[in-house]
Order: sequence, then C-alpha cells, then structure tokens
Amino acid sequence: MTKTFRGAAALVFAAGCTAFGASAADSDLSANARLLLAARNSDAAALARELKAGASPDARNRIGETAMVIALKKKDMATARAMLAAGTDVNVAAVNGLTALMAAAYAGESEFVEALLARGAAVAPIDRIGKNAITYAAGEGHAAIVKMLLARGVDPNAAYRNDLTALMWAAGYGRTEAVRALLEAGARADARDDRGKSAIDIAREGGFAETVSLLEARK
Repeated sequence: MTKTFRGAAALVFAAGCTAFGASAADSDLSANARLLLAARNSDAAALARELKAGASPDARNRIGETAMVIALKKKDMATARAMLAAGTDVNVAAVNGLTALMAAAYAGESEFVEALLARGAAVAPIDRIGKNAITYAAGEGHAAIVKMLLARGVDPNAAYRNDLTALMWAAGYGRTEAVRALLEAGARADARDDRGKSAIDIAREGGFAETVSLLEARK
C-alpha cells in the first residue's frame, strides 16, 4: 500500500469519541450530556430515558458528534437506529466534518446508509481530511454502498484532496468489487492524482494483481 493510503481511511475516526471526562457523575450532567454518555456506553435504557426527559436528538459532544455518529463509529446499530427514529438531523457534521453518512459508509452499514439517504442525507459534504461518503465506502470495499451513492448522483470521476478519486481509493486497498462498480459507472482508470499516479499505478504499487488486471482492461 502506498504512503498516500496507509492508515488514511480511518483518520477522522481516530479522534476521541468520548463525550465527557470519565470521572463526570451522571447527576452533574444535563439531559443532553447524559444522552451522549448513554450513546457512548451503548445504554439503551438510559438513552430512552434521556430522550423522554427532553434531551435533544441533535445534542453534540465536545468534538461535535451527535449520539447517532458516536454509535455509528462503534457499530452500535441499535443506538444509531434509535437516534434516527428520534429525529436526529442526519446532516449534522462534527468539528472534523464527519457526518452520519460518512460514518455509516465507512462501517459498511448499507441498510443504514439507505435509511439516511431516505431522510435526506447529503452525499456531497467533505470532511477535514478531504474525504466523503463515497471515498470512505470505496476505500473500505463496500461496493453496495458505492453503488447507492452513485445512484444518488455522485460523480464517479470527482477528484478530492490531492486529486484522489473514489476509484483511486478503492484501487489503493485492492477493493476489486468497488473498483468494478466505479468503472461500470464511468470512472476513468487513466485519471491521475497530484503525484501523477493513476489508479492502476496505485494498485500496482500495492501488489493488488486482480485489481490491476481489472483496471488495465478498462483503460
């Protein structure tokens, strides 16, 4: 894997996802704070209790994450679904630009991605490291989600930070099915990033022979 891709897909997820200091007592927190703490702890009963007590489903922690995003980062889908049902704004972005759609795309939760899209989740937002929902899905090899986002009008040839396309992200991790989905949607195998490298070059450097063969066939 090239230096460009090593570890980059998870960067925004490395930020702390705790809502409060571990020593904070529940009685000292507001309903919103207790809601976020319940999401962090995957405590369904507390989550329901705080929502009933008037906590806002759009409450955000210190880094701007809603309870739904906190849950998605942990792949706690029960909590994520509860927050979606509670009416969380699906387009709230954290300080680093992370949205619920990006988190769900990264996690490979295709049903939840579909639910977010049905609620009006925007496909265009880009986070602090220059990625969006389709580049997260492509880099993790979630081809079904890539197809969903393409069907929502995402340009398969859009270039993001460092002129990297979703195809390059998929190729950089040898995600052959995601590469196939992007190529079928019209992604260009000969597009180049700011280093002059194409998806084929990136896949070749990573040693992903199957991905290289697929890309070369579409040149």
